[in-house]
Amino acid sequence: MSISVNLSSVSSWMTESIVPWLLSHGLTIALIIVGALVVKKIALNFIDRVVRRAVPGSSFSNSDAERKREDTLISLFRGALSIVIWIIAVLMILGELMVEIGPLLAGAGIAGVAFGFGAQYLVRDLINGFFIVFENQYRVGDAVCFGDTCGTVEVITLRTTILRDLDGVVHHIPNGEIKITSNMSKDFSRINLDIGVSYDAELETVIEIVNRIGNELAEDPDWKDKIKEAPQFLRVNDLADSAVIIKILGETKPLEQWSVMGELRRRIKIAFDKAGIEIPFPQQVVRYVNKPQQSGE
Repeated sequence: MSISVNLSSVSSWMTESIVPWLLSHGLTIALIIVGALVVKKIALNFIDRVVRRAVPGSSFSNSDAERKREDTLISLFRGALSIVIWIIAVLMILGELMVEIGPLLAGAGIAGVAFGFGAQYLVRDLINGFFIVFENQYRVGDAVCFGDTCGTVEVITLRTTILRDLDGVVHHIPNGEIKITSNMSKDFSRINLDIGVSYDAELETVIEIVNRIGNELAEDPDWKDKIKEAPQFLRVNDLADSAVIIKILGETKPLEQWSVMGELRRRIKIAFDKAGIEIPFPQQVVRYVNKPQQSGE
């Protein structure tokens, strides 16, 4: 008898309390969650399209590197927008649950201040990383220098940049520590070569050989796709102790300057040898002075 009374009272309580609450607040909470999911999906698709169209490209850019840059920006905006949407949704749900939001916001503010002091370096890294990606300062595959640290960019995140140098050493550099970036492969690279010839060499002959070799290299089927402007004589750069230093300039596609300069040096050396033009090297003359013999010795 008591069990039937209890069941009937529970049923009555559910009918009078739970069902009306579900029909009002519960339905509102469900609509908030569904609305948040719909808004998130629409916003994320919008971000994807906008970033793909708005981020400027370059005719010299690698398509894979350009897409990685776009994907990084999209990931950043998606993450930030998702956090904002769900924070708003949770606050609206708490309001439906009759939870006082004011004390929660005050506590979150105090915790945020404490967290901010400890995470200021992390925030600096993230902000600087965002501008590195957004401003296209460098991308994966670029050859860059951060002060005295140089290498090829292997990974870019909002917090760090990872370089690998010629020795194979991997450098993890926080983006907030990057003050000056020197990109050696942005849009194009430059041949900047100094070569010394002896003072006895005929300068006009040297210039003619250098320009001819540069043009031949730029027209070579194996090298022409790497060269944008043929290497040519620019000026007499210095009158050194044992050589006349000439400067040669040209332009190549990104990251091709070192291979082109190596081939240019090889061809110039062969041509100079055939023409009898000496590439001098520092020499030191040592003289031995005989000590005069003293009388009686």
